Amino acid sequence: MHDAVWLNARLATMAGPVIPDGAIAATAGRISWVGERRDWKGGARVEHDARRAWILPGFVDCHTHLVYAGSRAHEFELRLKGASYEGIAKAGGGILSTVRATRDALPHELLALAKRRLGSWLAEGAAVLEVKSGYGLDRDTELKMLRVARQLDGLTIRTTFLGAHALPEEYRGRAEAYIDFVCDEVLPAAAAEKLVDAVDAFCERIAFSRQQTARVFETAKRLGLRVKLHADQLSDLGGAALAAKHGALSADHLEYASDAGIEALARSGSVAVLLPGAFYFLRETRLPPISALRSHRVPIALATDHNPGSSPLCSPLLAMNMACTLFRFTPEEALAGFTVHAARALGMQASHGTLEAGKLADLALWEIDSPAELAYAIGANPCVGRVRAGTVQ
Repeated sequence: MHDAVWLNARLATMAGPVIPDGAIAATAGRISWVGERRDWKGGARVEHDARRAWILPGFVDCHTHLVYAGSRAHEFELRLKGASYEGIAKAGGGILSTVRATRDALPHELLALAKRRLGSWLAEGAAVLEVKSGYGLDRDTELKMLRVARQLDGLTIRTTFLGAHALPEEYRGRAEAYIDFVCDEVLPAAAAEKLVDAVDAFCERIAFSRQQTARVFETAKRLGLRVKLHADQLSDLGGAALAAKHGALSADHLEYASDAGIEALARSGSVAVLLPGAFYFLRETRLPPISALRSHRVPIALATDHNPGSSPLCSPLLAMNMACTLFRFTPEEALAGFTVHAARALGMQASHGTLEAGKLADLALWEIDSPAELAYAIGANPCVGRVRAGTVQ
């Protein structure tokens, strides 16, 4: 006897062909049966009529900076007047302005702000959200951010330590000393408190070198943590190859990644995470090397990259539309980017990303004629139901 079943459903399993007249059952929070409705012979304690809604896996947003304080709307205005992202950062704005606001915020204030933002993802059927630190750049604030992220509920949260996000003002001119601090004190403290699922770094001209990033990754490995990387966003520093060398879960951004870097990602099995919100918001002109990623069969995930400075985007649906219009994704690729490939980018492919028996019954119901509509309508939200671990929300 199954706990619950959804009948009269159209299923986009993301693991095979769509099922135009299907059923999906859940038991003990996991999918226990999925297939054609005519083949459903089991019983369930609760039967739900899906009313011909499409059922898909809940979205996985594998790259966000959801916990922070302050606004950078004034920087948006400066960029409209011609200022560059790098120029604003070098003048003391950018990430460091958010660091100052986040350091000043109390934990309950950060939590209230993050919960308010999170509502957008819940409304669009999200099942998993990755949240990075990186707006503290000191021990206490980095831990504060991670603790706040762990308190968010309504979906599954994965926390990523991003202490190597930028060089704080108190370490100006002393990048090596700051990396010592991150590796010797902050990351071990976060890991000891079990606040970290993965470790990220920003390898870029305005952030940290390949050598400094490698030190952070080596520390993560000693602590038993997987790594991922902000790679090749503004220049080709060989970030993709560095991520591949360290067996990273993902390399993210990749606008300037080289052919050699992409080949390395293909060999390593790392996921490429593309972030159309940042590309759009910063008015970038250099497209990620999508053709090369496709030809080398590198899995391509999508994410909102929600953050206050370069991608204040709160909608996976809009991110999918941007990927189609800006990056020429197909709607099918966009859906895979927020489901099966995004789950892999977090190391969660065993539990999320597809509708298959044994995976968590984290589902979203959509009132649409075809799954392609999810990447089509700008600003629409046709989500008509969420199921978390087999329970209707």
